[in-house]
Amino acid sequence: MKQRNIGSDSVSAIGLGLMGMSEFYGAADRAQSIGVIHHALDHGVNLLDTADMYGSGHNEELLGEALRGRRDQAFVATKFGVVRGPGGSFDGIDGRPEYVRKQAEGSLRRLGIDTIDLYYQHRVDPDTPIEETVGEMSRLVEEGKVRYLGMSEAAPATIRRAQAVHPISALQTEYSLWTRDPEAELLALTAELGITFVAYSPLGRGFLSGAIKSIDDLAEDDFRRGNERFQGENFQKNLELVAEVEAMAGSKGVTSAQLALAWILAKAPHVIPIPGTRKIRRLDENRAAAKVELTAAEVGHLDDVLPFGATAGLRYPEYAMATLNL
Repeated sequence: MKQRNIGSDSVSAIGLGLMGMSEFYGAADRAQSIGVIHHALDHGVNLLDTADMYGSGHNEELLGEALRGRRDQAFVATKFGVVRGPGGSFDGIDGRPEYVRKQAEGSLRRLGIDTIDLYYQHRVDPDTPIEETVGEMSRLVEEGKVRYLGMSEAAPATIRRAQAVHPISALQTEYSLWTRDPEAELLALTAELGITFVAYSPLGRGFLSGAIKSIDDLAEDDFRRGNERFQGENFQKNLELVAEVEAMAGSKGVTSAQLALAWILAKAPHVIPIPGTRKIRRLDENRAAAKVELTAAEVGHLDDVLPFGATAGLRYPEYAMATLNL
């Protein structure tokens, strides 16, 4: 597996997102999920991404179980800030120092580790100055409970303010052929500041894999059924965009998922995609994308067929969009 950097550490150029192993994408099998994590580690995929809100702690516990006896093989990234209530309700964003510390202690316990490699603020709390949030995160670094700090879906000005308090090592934001917003400012800003850009949902929540041809391909409790991009006319328009990717992938002898991931890797050397999967065959398909080389002309062609703003529909519901770019 090719390597890229987070801080002074080398990590796999393609990571593994674990969210779907706990909720959002329908039912998951615990043993199968642990098998996927072990397979990832066996084949050099060591950047493992979780969060305290995925399954209301279940995802961290799952990763903790998978890491028993294998902690030294993994680079563990987790997040705090999205508050879940009883029954899994979403109860807002919290970046207060006391909440930061409470959640970090909980994550360490659930993960069964002494130190979190990369600790993200999952969403920016508009009611708490970023200096206070990052100040407390930096104290966790001083105490050896966290190694590197990260942010997610933060605005450029907020990132600069955070960086003035403590070095920010990674920014995690949605980025793919059908979500190209970070190209406006964030890719250049992170390169300037020496921050690794971690691209979540790099396959457009599975859409760019070409495996989703109908809403019926999604489980009844799959959250994508409520996403604008998977509904009605938007769905049909987006299928046409994916057909362009599939055509180019076929001519190149790779899958559409591999082409989409290779495009991200070709965009900038400081970008790391973290596709999620619950299947070993998909994991193997995704990690093989690190070997796919794209010419400047091929990257340009993909830029042209899926330009900024081409995707139909918002990437989140309105209420969730309000938590982005703060």
